[in-house]
Amino acid sequence: MRILWIKANKILPVHSGGDIRSFNLLRQLAANEKVTFLSYYDGAIDPHYEKELETVLPGSICVCTGKRQHSALARGMDYLLRFQNAAPYSVSRFASSKVRRRLSESLERDNPDVVVCDFLDAAINFPEQIAIPSVLFQHNVESEIWRRHAETTTSPVKKQIYKLELAKMLRYERATVRKFDRVIAVSEHDRSLMSAWVEPSRIDVVPTGVDLAQFHADENSQPAGALVLFVGAMDWQPNIEAVEYFCEQVWPAITAKVPGARFRIVGRSPDRRVQKLSSSSVEVTGSVPSVIEHLKQAAVVVVPLRIGGGTRLKIYEAMAAGKAVVSTTIGAEGLDVHHGSDIWLADEADSLAKAVVSLLLDQDLRHKMEIAAAAQARKFDWSAVAGKFRQALGNAVRSSRNQAPLSSAAAYQALRAE
Repeated sequence: MRILWIKANKILPVHSGGDIRSFNLLRQLAANEKVTFLSYYDGAIDPHYEKELETVLPGSICVCTGKRQHSALARGMDYLLRFQNAAPYSVSRFASSKVRRRLSESLERDNPDVVVCDFLDAAINFPEQIAIPSVLFQHNVESEIWRRHAETTTSPVKKQIYKLELAKMLRYERATVRKFDRVIAVSEHDRSLMSAWVEPSRIDVVPTGVDLAQFHADENSQPAGALVLFVGAMDWQPNIEAVEYFCEQVWPAITAKVPGARFRIVGRSPDRRVQKLSSSSVEVTGSVPSVIEHLKQAAVVVVPLRIGGGTRLKIYEAMAAGKAVVSTTIGAEGLDVHHGSDIWLADEADSLAKAVVSLLLDQDLRHKMEIAAAAQARKFDWSAVAGKFRQALGNAVRSSRNQAPLSSAAAYQALRAE
């Protein structure tokens, strides 16, 4: 099968959840299929990135859009300039005539069997009509994230911005999902949300995976005391909000019961709000070479997310490493996990604190959960997940639509008529 895969932003180094998911699937697929990866990025041309990408994914195509990477002030001005756009800002800023031309050339020259659009930000550069089977890979339902932002923020200004972007995103996401022949979701929950927009039969579910070669339980390692760990990109708003909430509303109750407890926040580019959380019992590491050593030292891993979508790779990675995980329901949304067995789910500050305290103080309880967590995570090695993704692409190639997919313009008109 000849696969053309298009993704916005650099995929290396592999840090974010979406990049981890895409990179592992690409590597697994490339072992047996003809995969052409088209990566486009802004800023200056990066020869090192392009060379490294060619090494790990031979035959990749790189397009540097030449757009400047904006400062916070410049991003604000750019947002105002794009305010009238129908597409939400988080998508419209990725539009590029250079990418559209290169994609059209690849579609014509390489004659792929199927083209994969890696999420909504790449879809802005797809042609209105695609002659070959097309698949939209939805790492999450983006409009659901904007909805949760609007519901949880306490800032009146942010609430109005989030509501505006939610309205734009909902309209754009619906139209884009309808534009493609098939959609790949990462959970049944996301499939259910998108089934309101397209026939459920057009949506395949491919679960999140984990690299078991990297993440596995080490029986010889012991936790570094009562260490609680959070892992995630610390410039991503849902993660920022999660650690702020945990430190302010959950952590004091934990340290009251376990005075020697320490909380470590591991992740790249910590926002200033995250850096402010640093204290005698809270450590902010910033970027680290690998999270594996930090996982080995942790007694409990927490995922106190209240905003988010898709599925969290960090949970399967922690479980595969044989760690007890405490998460909100939203944090574990869409994952095949079982409360009280291989994970502990809690949504209120006091219940989150009680769960963490119980696992810190009760070694037998923690050990049982660690064993169950590792066993459950072993079911989701990337090789098995990639097999399901390959099957979903095969479904797109084999299936014949009774009618051509709607163009974006036609889809928007259909939405306005609803």
